Amino acid sequence: VPGAAGVLVGHPFDTVKVRLQVQNVEKPLYRGTFHCFQSIIKQETAFGLYKGIGSPMMGLTFINALVFGVQGNTLRALGKDTPLNQFLAGSAAGAIQCIICCPMELAKTRMQLQGTGEYKLKMKNYKNSLDCLVKIYRKEGLRGINRGMVSTFIRETPSFGFYFLTYDCMTRYLGCEAEDSYVIPKLLFSGGMSGIVSWLSTYPVDVIKSRLQADGVGGVTQYNGILDCVRKSYHEEGWRVFTRGLTSTLLRAFPVNAATFATVTVFLMYMRSEDNLRECEPGPVIQQPSSL
Repeated sequence: VPGAAGVLVGHPFDTVKVRLQVQNVEKPLYRGTFHCFQSIIKQETAFGLYKGIGSPMMGLTFINALVFGVQGNTLRALGKDTPLNQFLAGSAAGAIQCIICCPMELAKTRMQLQGTGEYKLKMKNYKNSLDCLVKIYRKEGLRGINRGMVSTFIRETPSFGFYFLTYDCMTRYLGCEAEDSYVIPKLLFSGGMSGIVSWLSTYPVDVIKSRLQADGVGGVTQYNGILDCVRKSYHEEGWRVFTRGLTSTLLRAFPVNAATFATVTVFLMYMRSEDNLRECEPGPVIQQPSSL
């Protein structure tokens, strides 16, 4: 539920991010984050901001289940709840969920770019996210729907490591205890900050991933791979290209991750309480809510 709400709130920011990341530097459509917002609403109505939302909605349940499930089980397998183990467990979760994340983001990106600047689409390549993946598969096979997998893996693995490490450090520093009357605001702040840190840690890779997944739209292919994309992007636009769309990403990251992490933690604290799981978990309630 919080994940679905997060997608509804955060998807417009993601659409803006993708549009800014892949726009042509020689003929830019948008001057910045807020101009992009205004232009999309003016040219494509508010629904233009929600293009491609079907893909993250479909993959949401599986990704959250994988991320929090793998992270928790990996942390228990490592034995000790240390900062290094938090990073390793988060990295493992990030790596595994790429299997779902990469095709999902490919469909999302293609849908977000479809009909750029058009009030009513003259020609619709894809009816929806599922139709997008089916058509890509028929044309390019498994390799096609996994376009950008390596860059997604490079982004997600350390990103989720920092994600869970930051959350663990923040909750410990703020002293988030179950009986604390301010535990919810503290968890929200910790979750929001963890989202910001995780995006900042690998954001340039996300720009490359978006460009690779958008490459080929309209029948023109520009890049031969990750290094070729990095080289050409830097040569044409300088180092600032790797920060494109960062403002909208950070605006989206705080509220979405604050809600997600806080809800998951509160839910686990409730389910692990002595009243609910006395037979399954004898002994004291978890001392540190960050020990998921």
